[in-house]
Amino acid sequence: MAARQAKLIRLVVVVLLLCGPSSSGRGANLSARGANLPGSSDQSRGPQGSAPPQRSGGPARRVVSLVPNVTEMLFAVGAGSQVVGVSSYDDFPPETKALPRVGALLDPDTERILSLRPDLVVVYGSQAELETQFTRAGIRVYPYRHGGIDSILQAIRDLAGLTGHPAEGDRVVRQVRSQLDAVGMRVRGQARPGTMLVIGRDAGALRGVYVSGGIGFLHELLDIAGGNDVFGDIKQEAVQPSNETLIVRAPDVIIELHPGEQPPADALQKERAAWNLLASVPAVRTGRVHLLYGGYLVAAGPRIGRAAEALAGVLHPDTVK
Repeated sequence: MAARQAKLIRLVVVVLLLCGPSSSGRGANLSARGANLPGSSDQSRGPQGSAPPQRSGGPARRVVSLVPNVTEMLFAVGAGSQVVGVSSYDDFPPETKALPRVGALLDPDTERILSLRPDLVVVYGSQAELETQFTRAGIRVYPYRHGGIDSILQAIRDLAGLTGHPAEGDRVVRQVRSQLDAVGMRVRGQARPGTMLVIGRDAGALRGVYVSGGIGFLHELLDIAGGNDVFGDIKQEAVQPSNETLIVRAPDVIIELHPGEQPPADALQKERAAWNLLASVPAVRTGRVHLLYGGYLVAAGPRIGRAAEALAGVLHPDTVK
C-alpha cells in the first residue's frame, strides 16, 4: 500500500508541474479544442495555436479517460456507462476498477485506447502529440489542464455537454458551488492562520517537499476554508521549497494532503514526527501539523466541496457543525 501511495503522490506533483496553467499566465485550457461542444459555433483557432474543434455527430458514447479526476466528473454527470477505458491510476468511483486500463500521463497505451473504439478521448493538456494522433484518426479529444475552481466547474459542464448530460452537469456544478459557499460562510470573520499545504514529500523525511503555490484549485480551496497561503505570492501550482525557506515562511499550520489511505497509528506518528526537524516553525512548535488522507483531497473534480470542508475543519475546528 505504501508503494502505491508514493506513486499517487508523485502523480499529483507531476500533474501540477506539467499540466497546470501555461507559462503565459492563461488559466486551464478547458475549451475542449478538438471536442466541439454542443451549441458552440466558434471554429477559430484555440489557445496556444491549437486546431479548431472537430464537428460532432452527437453525444460521445464510448469515452476513454486518461485523467482520473475527469473520469470522476464523467460518472458524476451520469456518463459512467459511456466510459470504456480509464487510466492506470483511476480508483474512484469504485466502478472504474472493472474498466480496462490504458496507461496514464507518462505511459499512454495508444494501441489499447484505439482497440476500445472510442469516439471521445480525454487527455492531459500537455499530451499534445497524443492529442494530434487521435485527432488525425478522427477521434474527438478533450485536452484537460488543471486550473482553478472555475476551470473545474467549466470542465464538468463541458463533459456533461459532450456526453449528452447537460442538465446533470448544471446540477453538479450548483451542488459544488453550494458546498463551497457554505464553507466560506462558516469561516467568515475567523482569524486566518498562515498555512502551508504540503502535496508531496519523501516518506519519513523532510526531503522532496512540494507545497501548493499561489495559483490553482488547492490554493483557492485553502482561501475558501479560511487559511492564508504562506506561498501564495509564488504564482505556481507546485513549489519545491528548501527547509530554510520553510523556516523563513513560518507557517502557523501545516496540512499534508495524501491521496491514499491513512496508515496505522504508529506509521502516522512517524510521518508527523518528521517535522520535528524544524522545531522553530510555529506550526511544529504548537503541534498544528495535520496529515489528511483521501483521494478527494487532491482530486480536481466534484468532491472539492468536501475537500474545502476538511481544510476548514482543521483550520477552524470550532466552526464545524
